[in-house]
Order: sequence, then structure tokens, then C-alpha cells
Amino acid sequence: MQHQALEEDFYKTLASSGESLFKDRGSKFIGLAVPVAHADEAQAALQEIKARYHDARHHCFAFRTQPLQPQNRYNDDGEPSNSAGTPIFNQILAANLWNVLVVVVRYFGGTKLGVPGLINAYKTTAQEALSQAKIKTVYLQHHFEIRFPYEHTGTVMQALRQTTAQIAEEKMGQDAGYGLKVRLSQKERTLGVLKDLPFITFK
Repeated sequence: MQHQALEEDFYKTLASSGESLFKDRGSKFIGLAVPVAHADEAQAALQEIKARYHDARHHCFAFRTQPLQPQNRYNDDGEPSNSAGTPIFNQILAANLWNVLVVVVRYFGGTKLGVPGLINAYKTTAQEALSQAKIKTVYLQHHFEIRFPYEHTGTVMQALRQTTAQIAEEKMGQDAGYGLKVRLSQKERTLGVLKDLPFITFK
């Protein structure tokens, strides 16, 4: 599941950042959930958070980006193997979110929590940070341009009304043209309707 590409033409992501605080036996865990577009942006955001909390002992993280070509990573940053990065990543999976980075910053309180305690702390902190963020749904779109003689504008508009395509931009010149967008799931049907009109050219 973690490396599986998106099968639908929409996904959930963050509309805003989220932050949380969890404490256990003196240790303080700060969770930060941040929207990111791709792996490079996630790494840049991680470096910014590390700089902001430079005095913390651990900056454990996970990100999940690029729904069509997944780029995922998680890291324990010095904590015992699979006690931090994996629980964080699992919360991203449980929320079924894409294009998100979750960092949990730990300030050590002097008492070791043990692996079960760490798993619970990182899981809980990540879960709460994500719950504090606003979620939005993003629909994947196919963008294309059509061109046609001006005298066929009425016919083209009638055809477009039979589809779910939206006019994103008017591109008028020696002939008429529109920049269109349509949800990926409606791409083939929309193109089929428009290709029935022999005077339309596609770009």
C-alpha cells in the first residue's frame, strides 16, 4: 500500500498545517504536519524544521508524495529501529493522505521510554498533528487545448455541455480556441465527444 500509485482521480491532502504536543515521563514531542508537493519540498521543509528546533535530540519524520509516482520516506533519526519513522508514516497511511510531511521533534526528558513507549508517543503525536490540520480533496485534471473556426462556436459549446469539461482559458486568434480541463476519469469520454466534430483540432 505504501508504494502503490493512486488508482482514483482524486486524493486527500492538507489544506493547512497542523501541530501537536505530547508529553511522556519528561520527554516532549512536538508534531508538525505540513503540506508538500514533492520529495524535494519535503526535504526542504524538514531542514527548516530542524533549524527551528536545532536544540532537540531527534527530528523523526515521514512523508508521502506524488500520488501517481509515489515518493515516500521515513526516518527514525537515532531512535530505535522502527520506533519512530514507521509509526509516523503509518498515521499518514491511516488518514489516506498524500503530499504530506509529518515531523515529530523530541526533547529528551531523561527517562527512557522503551520501544513500546516510543511507538505510542510518535504515533500519538503524528495522529494529533494530522487531526489539527484541515483536509481537502484534490481532483487530478487532464489539460488540453482545442481550436476551431469561429463559425462553429455554437456547435462546440453545445458539445462541451454534454461533458464535464471546464473552460480554463480562452485562446482566440485567427481561429477560436479554448484551454480545457477535465477530471482524469472523464478524459476519454470528453475527448470522444469532441473528436466527433471534424473541424476541431487538438493541442
